Amino acid sequence: MSPDREAADAANAADTASGLPAFTLLMPVYRADQPEHVRIALESSVAGQRLMPSEVVIVQDGPVPDALAAELDLLQEESPVPVQLVVLPENRGLTEALNAGLAAASSPVIARIDADDFSTPERFATQLPLIADGHDLVGSGMYEFAEDPAVPGSVRVPPVGAARIREHARTHNPFNHPTMVYRRRALAEIGDYAEFGQMEDYWLGIRLINAGARVENIAEPLVGYRVGAGAFARRGGWAQARTEWRLQGELRRMGFITTAQYLRNVVIKGAYRLIPTGLRERLFRRFVAGGLRGDR
Repeated sequence: MSPDREAADAANAADTASGLPAFTLLMPVYRADQPEHVRIALESSVAGQRLMPSEVVIVQDGPVPDALAAELDLLQEESPVPVQLVVLPENRGLTEALNAGLAAASSPVIARIDADDFSTPERFATQLPLIADGHDLVGSGMYEFAEDPAVPGSVRVPPVGAARIREHARTHNPFNHPTMVYRRRALAEIGDYAEFGQMEDYWLGIRLINAGARVENIAEPLVGYRVGAGAFARRGGWAQARTEWRLQGELRRMGFITTAQYLRNVVIKGAYRLIPTGLRERLFRRFVAGGLRGDR
């Protein structure tokens, strides 16, 4: 066993003994992910953490370029904690990739990270105590960056407190999805991730809240979110509008929103999906992101 792996095992054993549960880092990757971005995401979320995960599950969603495949092999060799690579033979989409990762994980707690984002060193040491305290889902704030995670941009501050989170969820996703840490059991009770266009994380959070899960956010930005070209364009168009309208119908059907709230959301959020990209970005930064702040 390498010295790095011995140190990781000792650190995680001590944390588990002190009441913090073991957790698995879950990271899906697919053909468009860049090897250097994947390395930054994984290293910052494992070796760069004061509290490291017990294991990593990487889900390769379909075939990937040779350079990315080689980088994944190298990252497995270099990791101070065990890494399991789950390879899906064809691209099945994010929902199936995440569920495949959940099925492969051996820990009772799962931490998400996207393949092009960045975890700050205190991320898991800050989130896991809330999980140990009985919460089922803990998110956090996150900051945007363009290329270098050491050069932060705007900060997205989520709602804090169960009541504010539930109220915010009636109009917007109350969780920054790359920041989510959750109990595996809580997801199993609602049937794990369910396909919902590009809104599977929002739908997951809604279903957890509606099932009575204990949820919380930490306002502090613990994740860096890479904002690439086309991010706001992907949030628009008729396909996204139809998904939005379908989501609002489900929220009304389950009693999460009233008929009046449904009608308001259908009009406002449908229009948001169909307006020009530049205006959509300005509105998002002004209204949708809640506590969005300028450069730190």
